[in-house]
Amino acid sequence: MDSKNKAISEPFQIAEWSMRLGVVVPSWNTVMEYEFERLLPKGMSLHATRIAHTCDSEPTLLHMLDELEPAATLLKHARVDAICFGCTASGFVQSGVDRDKEVTQALSSLLGIPVIATSDAVARALQHLDVRRIAVASPYEPWLNAHLRRYLEGRGFTISDIAGFGTQEHAKCSPHETLELAMSVVRPDAQAIFLSCANLRTLEIIEPLERATGLPVVTSTQAAMWHMLRLLSYSGPIGPGRLLSEA
Repeated sequence: MDSKNKAISEPFQIAEWSMRLGVVVPSWNTVMEYEFERLLPKGMSLHATRIAHTCDSEPTLLHMLDELEPAATLLKHARVDAICFGCTASGFVQSGVDRDKEVTQALSSLLGIPVIATSDAVARALQHLDVRRIAVASPYEPWLNAHLRRYLEGRGFTISDIAGFGTQEHAKCSPHETLELAMSVVRPDAQAIFLSCANLRTLEIIEPLERATGLPVVTSTQAAMWHMLRLLSYSGPIGPGRLLSEA
């Protein structure tokens, strides 16, 4: 046997690969895939596609919901086990509080796999933690924070305070800046902190913020991963933060 064949015949390990997760993100998003990859349990892979989006306005955010079906269908070709629509704002800008769920439920039925909206995942995560009074920090401009407040209140929450950076350059907000903003909205009656936007870096500050305030912290990306894993009957802590450590 030559050396080449001898090398091939030696034992080698094959990594377990049991599940594929899909995510649809706005084309300008550079954070969600990065953070999802770091949250993935062993044996899962991430597969992403994009919807054109380069500015925030009510029409452009609502347009992404209309474009979700063809994008999700492409991920279905990859035989993913679940799909996340990774834009929080598109889910909460609609006129009611159920359009995000209606769209994703219809897609779930069409494609035959779970499809979730990040906005709905956030509300479900907060409900799971049994909290009602929320301190909210975001990168958003005031008009978009007004929509976020309306959505969360429509889902049964009370906003103890809300503040944003007032920018559309969401990915440029540093974790240190976001930590400071989050601390500034915490009030004595707050039961949890929500950091909104899947294009905002939050993964590094979840645990420091929980330690500093004693409150559970929910972020868009963290909540979306939590909700997908629950729908796929995955159990076990993946951290960081109370939500994922108790998953």
